[in-house]
Amino acid sequence: MSADADELQTLIARVALGDAHAFRRLYDACAPALLGVALRILSRRDRAEDALQEAFVKVWQRADSYSATAGSPRTWLTSIVRHQALDLLRSDRRRDTESTDDDAHAALADPPDERPDPLALLERALDALRLHACFEVVPEAQRRCLALAYYHGLSHSELAARLQAPIGSVKVWLRRGLERLRRCLDAAA
Repeated sequence: MSADADELQTLIARVALGDAHAFRRLYDACAPALLGVALRILSRRDRAEDALQEAFVKVWQRADSYSATAGSPRTWLTSIVRHQALDLLRSDRRRDTESTDDDAHAALADPPDERPDPLALLERALDALRLHACFEVVPEAQRRCLALAYYHGLSHSELAARLQAPIGSVKVWLRRGLERLRRCLDAAA
């Protein structure tokens, strides 16, 4: 995301007032990196694009709910995209268990264009470097919990079972890990 936090906050505030031009600028500034978030969760570009589109519909509808005191604009936007991608992943899993292989045949017949945009690749690489550096600051238990939750889409109860830890501990690890990451990323921005 190439825009700084203050600019993003201003754009979100203008979107809350129904400013379509500000919405377009917000999308242009953030969509490439947010598509990467959705793509890591869904592993399919077409589904990641669907998640991104639905997430931005929610941004348009809920921009007035953003509060700078609750976190950075990047964190807020990433959270919306992540939740939308996880919802799609769960619905895809449910549908896959109920459907036949027709979807797989259709995907093979018309593969999506997977060529990455060079600028988007650079932005994702820079974001990844910042995230990696900040991730190293987080203690091991919190880091492992965050990785399982965000990269594998595990729920609190799935995390507790996987880590063999009480669900309360898992929730604390996630919250504290996210707080450390947010502070570090905000300082790096």
